[in-house]
Amino acid sequence: MSVPLLFLAVLVYLLGGFAALALNRVGKAAQYAAGLTAVAAAAIALAAAIPILVSGAVDVFETPGVLPFANFAVRFDGLAALMVSVIALLSAATGVYSLAYLDAYAGRNLGFLGFFTNLFLASTLLVVTVSNAVYFLVFWELMALASYCLVTFETEKEEAVRAGFLYLLIAHAGTALIMLAFLLYFYHGESFDFAAFRLTPLPQPSRDLAFLLAFFGFGAKAGLAPLHIWLPRAHPAAPSHISALLSGAMIKTAIYGILRICADCLGASAWWWGLTVLAFGAASAVLGVLFANAERDLKRLLAYCSVENIGVILMGTGVGMLGVATGRPVLAALGLLAALYHLVNHAAFKGLLFLSAGSVVFRLGTKDMDAMGGLARRMPWTALAFFVGAAAVSALPPLNGFVSEWFLYQSLFTASGGHLAAVRASAPIFAVVLALAGALAAACFVKAYGLTFAGVSRSPRARQAQEAPLPMLLGMGLLALTVLGLGLGAPWVAPVIGRVAAGLIGQAPPVMADGVWVFPVEGAPALLSTPLIAILLLGAVTLPALMAAVFSGARAGRRVDETAWACGYNYSPRMEITAGGFGRPLRAIFGQLYGLGARAARPGRATARAFQGLVALATRVEPAWNDRVYDPIARGVQGIGRRVQALQIGDIRLYCLYIVLTLAVLLLIATRW
Repeated sequence: MSVPLLFLAVLVYLLGGFAALALNRVGKAAQYAAGLTAVAAAAIALAAAIPILVSGAVDVFETPGVLPFANFAVRFDGLAALMVSVIALLSAATGVYSLAYLDAYAGRNLGFLGFFTNLFLASTLLVVTVSNAVYFLVFWELMALASYCLVTFETEKEEAVRAGFLYLLIAHAGTALIMLAFLLYFYHGESFDFAAFRLTPLPQPSRDLAFLLAFFGFGAKAGLAPLHIWLPRAHPAAPSHISALLSGAMIKTAIYGILRICADCLGASAWWWGLTVLAFGAASAVLGVLFANAERDLKRLLAYCSVENIGVILMGTGVGMLGVATGRPVLAALGLLAALYHLVNHAAFKGLLFLSAGSVVFRLGTKDMDAMGGLARRMPWTALAFFVGAAAVSALPPLNGFVSEWFLYQSLFTASGGHLAAVRASAPIFAVVLALAGALAAACFVKAYGLTFAGVSRSPRARQAQEAPLPMLLGMGLLALTVLGLGLGAPWVAPVIGRVAAGLIGQAPPVMADGVWVFPVEGAPALLSTPLIAILLLGAVTLPALMAAVFSGARAGRRVDETAWACGYNYSPRMEITAGGFGRPLRAIFGQLYGLGARAARPGRATARAFQGLVALATRVEPAWNDRVYDPIARGVQGIGRRVQALQIGDIRLYCLYIVLTLAVLLLIATRW
């Protein structure tokens, strides 16, 4: 029954998209057509996924496709159901949110935006459920093209167009690598079906090559460092509810691809695969959060934090692959549990953060944190939603980010007890790297929340801001409750996700919950109970408040407003710390990595004394690899293009000769194979 419901959800998405397109001239109607059908389709998709997650069953559908060499096949197993649940959750939240948020785009082509949003969601559902490589690539490309149209929706903005082009370029480079991995499978097994991939006995060199192609191909879409350069440009350029979908759902499909191909089909047969995934994950975690700390653009900061969290997910994936390769099924299940739990958690809290940031941008019209401040008094519900998301991404108990990172720490500690010297030596180092990334993430979101919502307003629009409309608050509220539920409900959620993780490696799920307690493996000394932590924290907060109320007597509740002391000067919002000032210590330490550049405008001394405002210093933070890696590659490609351009002389006879020569080369290759 799950597969028919899945197809119904896809149909509702498409009908809503075409309805929005037909109502393009009536902007509000198009807005509601796309948003409400997204919510309805999300409910249907959840109805399809939840029974699979609860029961652990697998629903399969196969029919002859339009291509003679590839049947259209769907495999709705635990991993697919988990991904469908994530997509549906974000679809519901962003669908409700868009009913009011898109008022800021009145007069624009909202029908086109709604069409491509629903097309994106429909193709994303099919990406995570089809079990044939050909149709996987078809829907993968459809998802990429739809998301490109969403990123470049504001075509009048040059940064949006450039971000979309860069995204499409890297996405297609990654797709080329994935296609090569699938062709390698087809060469050995003569089938594009994922079930055949699992049974195809690839030689070890071919398995290694397929792993590298799939890992870096999907890693380009996931935002794996150093292939992440598109992500901090594309996600902020899109409308905020689209940013939530891109960060919460789309890049997770790449993680799905890594798990499906590298862990499920290939079986992680070499231990160095896991170490490779761990190393790139750790590098992404640290680099992503370092650049987030240097940002003043709120949405760009959140995009860099997505790079960090993708790194955390990949670290869990790497531990799981190590467990498979070294014959330690409990370690494999624990690492994959940490990865999948954090995948779900990140979708919830990063979606919440992007929607909260979108509410701020909706009211202020800027993403610059230096122009914000004091919004907690004017937008209290938005501030609360952002605070919940910030606490979760900082892995503070008892929220969901803490639970998944706790499982990841436990998996790294368990890995350090293995028999391989390389694993024993590196596992503690990776645990330290994870701790460093966590500390930097906490500092990053102290900065983000403080500069945005605390202090005093630093711009006229911030001083006049109002709370977000009700539909936007409802969208944020749904994700905030999900964040709380995934944290407090860990004793009941972890076994469900653990069953999915164990199913990937063909093992029985380990016992990891008893009542309100969660533990990494049965009999382990490490225990966790987020409900009890919540009770203790609630008591720690309320008890001092009650004592203050009792002992202060009549003075309780009195509030005295005083002007801040500013060393004898009149207090000004300009005295508050800026985003650049907050991140300056890190930029001083990691200056080489950041690739800092400074530009000073220095008029004559006499003019400067008379007009001090003309003296300015601009500091630009750009990743060092832009200048050292990507720019030389771009120049090389441009040089090759100029040389190849010499072949285009406009003579049709010469073009025919090129075609004949190309055909001859291809025939020669085919006959030798």
